[in-house]
Amino acid sequence: MDKAERDLKLLAAQIRKTILYGLSTSMAGHVGGAMSMSDALAVLYGKEMKIDPKNPKWEERDRLVVSKGHCGPAVYAALAVKGFFPMEWMKTINQPETKLPSHCDKNRVPGIDMTTGSLGQGMSTALGIAWGLRYQKNDAYTYLFLGDGECDEGQVWEGALFASTKKLNHVIALIDKNEKQLDGYTEDICNVGDLAKKFEQFDWYAQDVDGHDVISIACAIENAKKQNEKPSVIVLHTIKGKDCTFAEDVFYNHHMTFTQQQLDEANQHLDQLIERLS
Repeated sequence: MDKAERDLKLLAAQIRKTILYGLSTSMAGHVGGAMSMSDALAVLYGKEMKIDPKNPKWEERDRLVVSKGHCGPAVYAALAVKGFFPMEWMKTINQPETKLPSHCDKNRVPGIDMTTGSLGQGMSTALGIAWGLRYQKNDAYTYLFLGDGECDEGQVWEGALFASTKKLNHVIALIDKNEKQLDGYTEDICNVGDLAKKFEQFDWYAQDVDGHDVISIACAIENAKKQNEKPSVIVLHTIKGKDCTFAEDVFYNHHMTFTQQQLDEANQHLDQLIERLS
């Protein structure tokens, strides 16, 4: 493992530990999906995105829209680790008077580019941002996180048609395909089939990667940037609850409560991982 890979894996572990730090106030939260997207967030914030923690509104920055907004704690964790706001804010997630509500909120949180709403809406808002940036002749990329269960939503596919028609080639969507949604497996609830092939049929540049392999994720993003004709989608094959000892092997791990003992065990596991990577 070279230094670049080690650094990204370390950042992913730090993000996961920070998620738990934030959720420890209420001892509950959207653990599963927050953990499964942490490696991709590490690649975005550790390597791929143009960002400036000291100037969150920098006009040349890349934008990120997290349509699976219930996983806001994962994004907050990445922002806290990168220094967008004090780490102490994490302890206030979803508490009265917090700056960090459960879902991403651009009006309260430095570094959040779009407030998220109902599942599917992030597709439309991300494409609106991308189209606006093109109009302004701004070459920044717009990144979009979708959940695989979220791809049940018709709005996602309307957006897919719009993006390919307008050739929004600076859009890179990442689908967290952890194969579960709130109350079961995606294939049992509303089977969308092969997501990469479906997006290809909508004339997107599509790739499938291991969503926990930081180098594969980074290479896929670089491949997306090299082609200049289409919007891009990267299907991340992930494990819901990845690297969280009390969540990874639990079936219903979309939103969970947990005990102090479970939290301590999960933190110990992540501390050992961070120590190995440091």
